Amino acid sequence: ARTFISICNVGNFVKAAEQRYVTQSTVSARVKLLEDLLGHPDRG
Repeated sequence: ARTFISICNVGNFVKAAEQRYVTQSTVSARVKLLEDLLGHPDRG
């Protein structure tokens, strides 16, 4: 949830990754996990 909030606050995955001290790919993986948990369809 913190990663998602960071994305909302800063507006993109790269800046959110920097803010959370993780890689951009980690941010992407966390968003994918959140989408899966919420039953969100795959992004194109």
